[in-house]
Amino acid sequence: MLYHLLYPLRTIFGGFNVFRYITFRSIFAVLTALMISLIIGPWCIRKLKELQIGQYIREDGPQSHHSKAGTPTMGGLMILFAMLTSTLLWADLTNYYVWLLVFVALSFGFIGFMDDYLKVIKKQNRGLSGRAKLLWQTGAALAVALWFFFYPGFQTTLTVPFFKNLQPELSWGFIPLAVFVIVATANAVNLTDGLDGLAIGPVTIAAAFYLIFAYVAGHARIAAYLQLPFVRGAGELAVFLGALVGAGIGFLWFNAYPAQVFMGDVGALALGGILGTVAVATKQEILLILVGGLFVVEAVSVILQVAFFKMTNGRRIFRMAPIHHHFELKGWPEPKVIVRFWIISIVLGLLSLSALKLR
Repeated sequence: MLYHLLYPLRTIFGGFNVFRYITFRSIFAVLTALMISLIIGPWCIRKLKELQIGQYIREDGPQSHHSKAGTPTMGGLMILFAMLTSTLLWADLTNYYVWLLVFVALSFGFIGFMDDYLKVIKKQNRGLSGRAKLLWQTGAALAVALWFFFYPGFQTTLTVPFFKNLQPELSWGFIPLAVFVIVATANAVNLTDGLDGLAIGPVTIAAAFYLIFAYVAGHARIAAYLQLPFVRGAGELAVFLGALVGAGIGFLWFNAYPAQVFMGDVGALALGGILGTVAVATKQEILLILVGGLFVVEAVSVILQVAFFKMTNGRRIFRMAPIHHHFELKGWPEPKVIVRFWIISIVLGLLSLSALKLR
C-alpha cells in the first residue's frame, strides 16, 4: 500500500525513489511487523486468557509440561496479523507471488485454527482427525501447485544444489512434488512446536535465509551470475518473508521460555506452509532439506519411532518423539534444548548459503 501511494510521488520528491528497492521495503517490513507484534502482543495474550483459550497438554507427554496447561494458545493469530499487515503496507500488491503466499497463510492458518478450536473451545482432545487435516492441507497445496504449473513462464525444472548442470524437467511430476513439499513442511513445523520458542526460532531463521534466496532468484543479473534459475517477480517474496521474520521475532518476545503464549496449529501450519511454498517458488525445494533440517529431523524422529514401535511390538528408538522430548527426558533443561536447536538451525542455514556459489 505504501509502495503504491508513495513511489509514484518520486517525481515530486526524489526521496520516495527508495520505495522501488526490495531491500529497503524488506527491512521496513521486518521492523513494521516487529513493532505490530510488540504492540498487540499483551492485548492478544490478555484476550486469550479472558476467552480461556489455554493449551491442552497430552497425558503421555513429559511430566514437566503439565505445569504449562492453560497457557494461552492460538497466538499464531498474532503472527499472521502482524505479518500480513506489514506485507500489505510494504509489498508490491500487483505481484501474484505475494497474493499466493497470502492464500497459503490464510488457508493453512484456517486449517490450524479449526484444529485448535476443536481442541481448546470444543474440548475435543484430538481436534481435527489426522486424515481430515491431511485432506484439507493437500487440497490447499494442490491449488498452489496448479497455480505454479499453469503460471506463464514458471519453470517446472528441479534445481539440484551443488550441481549447476543438473536441472531435470519434471513436467506434470512437478505437481505432486510441490504438494508434498508444502504439506510436509507444514506438518514438520507443527511437530517441532513442542517447547517454548522451539518452532518460531528455526522458522524465523529459515525465513531469513529464504529471503536471500528469493531476492537472488528474482534478480536476473545475480541469478545469471550464480547460475540459478531466474524467477521473474520472486524477489518481491523477500518483502513477505521480511514481514514473517519481524512477526516471528516479535512473537518470540512473548513465546520465549517461560512462554506467555503458544502459537498453536494456527501458527505452525501457516508458517510451515509458507516456507514450503517459498521453497517451490524460488526453485529451491531440495535445499529446504538443509535450511529446514531441524524440521526434517523432528518429523523423521516421529516416523521412525512409530514404525519401530509397530514392528517390534512396543520397543522404542527414542525415549519420546519428537526428538526434542527425547533430550528433555535425558535430563537436558528445556532452555538448553531450545537454544541448541536454534544454533543447529543457524549452522544449517549458513551451510545452505554455500549452495549459491559451490556449483
